[in-house]
Amino acid sequence: MDKIELKNTLPMVFALRDDIESDVWHKDVTFERGHVYLVEADSGTGKSSLCSYLVGYRDDYQGIICFDGQNIRNNRVKDWVEIRKRSLGYLFQELRLFPELTAYENVAIKNNLTGFKKRKQIEEWFGALGIGDKMHEKVGRMSFGQRQRVAMMRALAQPFDFLLADEPVSHLDDENGRVMGEIMMDEVRRQGAGVIVTSIGKRMMLDYEKIFRL
Repeated sequence: MDKIELKNTLPMVFALRDDIESDVWHKDVTFERGHVYLVEADSGTGKSSLCSYLVGYRDDYQGIICFDGQNIRNNRVKDWVEIRKRSLGYLFQELRLFPELTAYENVAIKNNLTGFKKRKQIEEWFGALGIGDKMHEKVGRMSFGQRQRVAMMRALAQPFDFLLADEPVSHLDDENGRVMGEIMMDEVRRQGAGVIVTSIGKRMMLDYEKIFRL
């Protein structure tokens, strides 16, 4: 996938509003592979909706969203399975980890499906992110910031053309946020991928090529 396009897209919940001021909604917006974007938003402006649309979890919007010129409304379940497995990585805001599994097991679930990373690489990530001693700890016993790092590793354990990171550093201090950003961008550059980061406050400090205000 080389291009994601939004064409006059708007959440249906906003359809009756005439006060929408946005760089994204009711506009023509293009995200291209190989570029780094930030979408800044206030609470209630549709950030979670946008993320859900792009990963195919919801379709309650007006307008059109296209992947490489193909309207995603035409995607079937099996199409979305392949897109999420091969083309689109996603770090959920709410993380969606399995609390009864260990940190490593949560990453391995994805990696076992994709066969994308060696165990050594994943162990190196844990160490670099300062949670090497938590690999075999159940995620339910970890802090939210520690879980964010686990969720990022899981998101990176697959091939992708675009990586969507929804508020990836909301619970991290500046140093851990910096390290996470470096690891993420190393993998992004290796794959020649595009990045879409969202934020309603604290942002991941990257060299954004374009910033959209939602």
